[in-house]
Amino acid sequence: MSVCDCVMLLMLFSGGILAASDQAEGSTTAAGQQPLNVADHQATVDPRDPTAPSPSTATGSTARVLTCYCEGHCPGNVQNGTCETRPGGSCFVSVEAVLDEETKQLVPEWSHGCMSPEQGGGLLQCKVGQVSPQLHGKSIVCCDNEDLCNQDLKPNYSPRTTTTPEPPLVNTNTMPLFALVISVALCLGLLVLVLGAIYCMYRRREKRKPAYLMNSLYNTTNGHMPIADLVEQTSGSGSGLPLLVQRTIAKQIQMVHSVGKGRYGEVWLAKWRDEKVAVKIFFTTEEASWFRETEIYQTVLMRNENILGFIAADIKGTGSWTQMLLITDYHELGSLHDYLQKRVLNPHMLKTLAFSLASGVAHLHTEIFGTPGKPSIAHRDIKSKNILVKRNGQCAIADFGLAVKYTSELDEIQIAPNSRVGTRRYMAPEVLSETLDLKVFEGFKMADMYSVGLVFWEMARRCITTVRGAKNTTTCEDYALPYQDVVPSDPSFEDMYAVVCVKGVRPPIPQRWQDEDILVVLSKIMQECWHPSPAVRLTALRVKKTLVKLETDCTIKIV
Repeated sequence: MSVCDCVMLLMLFSGGILAASDQAEGSTTAAGQQPLNVADHQATVDPRDPTAPSPSTATGSTARVLTCYCEGHCPGNVQNGTCETRPGGSCFVSVEAVLDEETKQLVPEWSHGCMSPEQGGGLLQCKVGQVSPQLHGKSIVCCDNEDLCNQDLKPNYSPRTTTTPEPPLVNTNTMPLFALVISVALCLGLLVLVLGAIYCMYRRREKRKPAYLMNSLYNTTNGHMPIADLVEQTSGSGSGLPLLVQRTIAKQIQMVHSVGKGRYGEVWLAKWRDEKVAVKIFFTTEEASWFRETEIYQTVLMRNENILGFIAADIKGTGSWTQMLLITDYHELGSLHDYLQKRVLNPHMLKTLAFSLASGVAHLHTEIFGTPGKPSIAHRDIKSKNILVKRNGQCAIADFGLAVKYTSELDEIQIAPNSRVGTRRYMAPEVLSETLDLKVFEGFKMADMYSVGLVFWEMARRCITTVRGAKNTTTCEDYALPYQDVVPSDPSFEDMYAVVCVKGVRPPIPQRWQDEDILVVLSKIMQECWHPSPAVRLTALRVKKTLVKLETDCTIKIV
């Protein structure tokens, strides 16, 4: 080739290069940018920049698949493994503030994994996590320059400045128990309110009752209400009139005259609004007897037709003297002791007296269970002077200054602190010999039955019977006290002990008593009652039932 040919080829090659260069410069200028060499652009890319495009992206080549370090977001929950992104994806590292259940503090939790290629390979999410991590509580850093590029990245950890308070933990298992407690508390509160209202109504009624009774004293045609009607208007407990009414009656008593005097007090006939009553005035040294007798009379369910009717009790006094009053029903026939001295009895009268006495003692000895209830009571001083005779021929037991109460539920014997010991003539052998067990209440009741047998003997002596061989002639013994023929008029303990315990003497049974049915039955009863062994004696209820059958069957076997 000649020199000319070489020059022509060189000129054509240079012209092509210049044309290509002008075309490239024109397109760059039209876009408003400075021309940039590809080599220079590649030199400015920092591979440590997580936001820098990968070489394949910068050169416009096909997107590749990255292998990333994963922890917490690995496929299959693999620990400390690797994962592969889809083409165009990136690797990420995130740190998030979480609540530690044990310490209740916010601690960082790191996560590594692969980012999906959507939304620019996840770079948009990374930018949001870097710009304001404190708002989301999570910081994210992404990279796509090489495999495992996220293994050594450390995003900045900034705990949230504003936290949403978590709702308090509620144990669902405690909810039924809490509801039950609230329900029980409400029910108890309602019950207390109802009971309180009932109690207030009861107290208000009780306070009005004495005033009602006092006003009713004058609401009759005669200007006052009889005592018997007043007693019927009590609460029904059988314990007597209210204390306010008792004191009012005691202040209105007018003494008439004395009807008897004993070792412990004096009995007067008195009037209350033209109605006769008996007033027993105790000596000042016998305060214990007055207190005990008042307490016994006011025992619940104490009232009985064969027990002296109690009206009121009160203490009157000034600075110089004191009177302890016990107001009861007045019985003009007096005591059984006085009655038997003045009158003789026919068989019907004897049966009435004996049956009423047994009924009164049986009521005393019987314990009544219930609400209200009545304790068992032993008299401890039964004698003819402490038994009154009513106009209907029945007995009424009086004088309870030595009485003893016993309640089986408490198993307690209430013995009053009283120096009185009873009447020696009527004392049972175990009392005279001081062998009575004060801790066994049955012993007190059996001692009462010994005294009842002696009183029956006093009654039977005054019952008339027909003399054999003389149809119109009757006879009876003179009145006598038990053991009157073998001890002095005021016997001592030694006298009675020698006769009753040592010699074993008992009142005699006349032969004529075998001619009358009631005397035959009573003679058997009294011999059983004064038996030396208390366990053999008949009970008051057994004696009462035996006398009830007397009218229908006179051939009674005493058991």
